[in-house]
Amino acid sequence: MPLKIAFQMDHISTIQIEGDSTFALMLEAQKRGHTLAHYTVDRLSMRDGRVYAAVERVTVRDEPGHHYELGEAVSTDLTDFDALLMRQDPPFHMGYITATHLLERIHPGTLVLNNPAEVRNAPEKLFVTEFPDLMPETLITRSGEEIRKFRKEFGDIIIKPLYGNGGAGVFRLTSVDQNLASLLEMFEATWPEAFIAQRYLADVRAGDKRIILIDGEPVGAINRVPQENEVRSNMHVGGRAEAIDITDREAEICDRIGPALRERGFLFVGIDVIGDYMTEINVTSPTGIREVQKFGGADIASLFFDAVEEKAGK
Repeated sequence: MPLKIAFQMDHISTIQIEGDSTFALMLEAQKRGHTLAHYTVDRLSMRDGRVYAAVERVTVRDEPGHHYELGEAVSTDLTDFDALLMRQDPPFHMGYITATHLLERIHPGTLVLNNPAEVRNAPEKLFVTEFPDLMPETLITRSGEEIRKFRKEFGDIIIKPLYGNGGAGVFRLTSVDQNLASLLEMFEATWPEAFIAQRYLADVRAGDKRIILIDGEPVGAINRVPQENEVRSNMHVGGRAEAIDITDREAEICDRIGPALRERGFLFVGIDVIGDYMTEINVTSPTGIREVQKFGGADIASLFFDAVEEKAGK
C-alpha cells in the first residue's frame, strides 16, 4: 500500500543532492509510489495537543539545479501521515529538542523516524558513552582544570563542543601546544554546555569510517580520509571518500550496539569508527547513503524503506 510520508528537513532548495542522504530517501520513496510532503521545522506547530505544519507536496528528480517541485503549502495535521522522517540537520540545540517534544505527541500513531523521544535522550557524543570499552578515553566537562589534567595524561587530545556537528569546532592539542587557555576561553564564551575531550587517535590519518546500520544491522560503510594538514575527515571540509569493507572489529562493535538501537527505535544510524574505536553514534540526521552506493555498496535507501513499510504496516 502506498504511504503518505512527510519529511521534516532543511529546505529542499538548499541541499546539495549529490551527497544528500535525505534526497536519496526521497527518490526511493517516490520510486515506490509513496506520496511525499516537505516542510521545514519553523513551520511545525502545536495547539491544544494537535501537532500540525504547513506542508507542501513535493516531487523530486535526480537533476542538480532542477531537483524538486513543490505544491502549495497547506496546514496539515501530522497524524494524517503514515510516517514522518525527522531529517533537519543538527546542531542539537533547544530548537531541535523542542521539535522532538512535539513529534513525540504523534508517535507511534504516525511512525516518526528516528524515535523522537529517544533522539532527544541520545545525542551523538553522549549515547556512545554507554559503550565505554568501545570508544577511546573520553572526558566530558566544562572544567579547564580537568581538561588540562586529561591532556597531561595523554599528551595529544581532541577537544570539541559536545553538541557540535559536521566537524565544526574540532581542535587537536598536543602536549606542547600553547593555545589551550585561549581555546578554553573561546569555548566558554561560545557554548554554555560541557565540552568533550578524547585521546587523539593517530589511526585517523588512515580514515574515519562511517558505518550505516538499518534497524541495528550494518549495511554499508565508507572511509573518509582527511587532507594532509587537517584533523577533520568530514566531506564538506575536504575529506576524501573511498570504498572500504567492514572489519571483524567493526562487526563486533555493530553486534554490541545493535540491540540498543532496535530497543530505542533507531531505524537509521551512522556510527563513526577510527581504528578500533567508535567515536560517535549519529541518530539525528545520519548521512552516507549516496557515498556508499557511489562506490558500489548496498542500496541503503531501498533497505531503509523495506523496513519503513514493514513497520508502518504494523
